[in-house]
Amino acid sequence: VQLQAYGGGLVQTGGSLRLTCAASGLTFSRYTMSWFRQAPGKEREFVARIKDGSFSTYYADSVKGRFTISRENAKNTVYLQMNSLKPEDTAVYYCAAVLTAGGYMRNDYSYWGQGTQVTVSS
Repeated sequence: VQLQAYGGGLVQTGGSLRLTCAASGLTFSRYTMSWFRQAPGKEREFVARIKDGSFSTYYADSVKGRFTISRENAKNTVYLQMNSLKPEDTAVYYCAAVLTAGGYMRNDYSYWGQGTQVTVSS
């Protein structure tokens, strides 16, 4: 299984970025997909989740209303659209996959991408 995350970069406060996670080696449509992030010196934290069958979504309070997670099963891809970015969104963003309903903790997930850096300047 491989998860490849990309799309990060440097953006000013208030700007937007779209992260992409391309999956291979798994039956993508059966997996719940999530995004996590990790800022320097901090624990990895949950950002957003999209379930396998229902496509239902869930967000951390810190990103609710600004970020949108979506998926295209035909392309084995999950996205994270990030709008109204703030300096506190600066982190390495990781995609993760699990063959269950999925949770909000790092240990809930089976597979991880390599991460993509997002830097928001003030």
